[in-house]
Amino acid sequence: MSATVTPEVLWAQRSSLADPEKNFIYLTINVPDVPSSNIKLDLTPTGLSFSGHSDSLKKTYAVDLEFYAEIDPDASRVNHTPRDVEMKLIKKELKEEYWPRLLKESKRMHFLKTDFDKWVDEDEQHEALEDEFSQFGGGGGMGGDFGGIDFSKLGGGAGLPTGLGEEEEEEDSDDDDMPALEGEEDEAASKPAADAAPQADEGKEVA
Repeated sequence: MSATVTPEVLWAQRSSLADPEKNFIYLTINVPDVPSSNIKLDLTPTGLSFSGHSDSLKKTYAVDLEFYAEIDPDASRVNHTPRDVEMKLIKKELKEEYWPRLLKESKRMHFLKTDFDKWVDEDEQHEALEDEFSQFGGGGGMGGDFGGIDFSKLGGGAGLPTGLGEEEEEEDSDDDDMPALEGEEDEAASKPAADAAPQADEGKEVA
């Protein structure tokens, strides 16, 4: 019987007050040797459920995420590679500020890490946008970029486990390499400047 594990999830983001294509989340689920035919993905405005099985590694990967704010699934795009599933999730609300974290809850998640290859500070993001994530191309829905996965058969995330990793979220606190965006206590202490940019030194990002 194959083991079920929570895959490593990497993320970064960009924001824009005017252009939806520049207002998005980079999300990568590291699931090596999982063919498209063994993937189930349910992407909604508020989160996603994912599962995938690797025959060669004899592992089943599964994870559920509830996002900090809503995204637009129809405008988002997904790319499947032999190593991972990469997503460009368009944020629903156009906003100049970054999300303070990826997930709705502020608890630490051992599997969630910052994608340092794609991360840039909020005040430097506009210089970094032009040549990024070219594999997603311009426009088109998720289905066309997902390496042959038939989204019409993925519906509703049936059979996808929920709450994976929750039992470990409290005990894992070693994500010291997260960039400085997380920390609600620092947000609260930042005065009522709700629209101010997230503090660059708030603490380590873990969602």
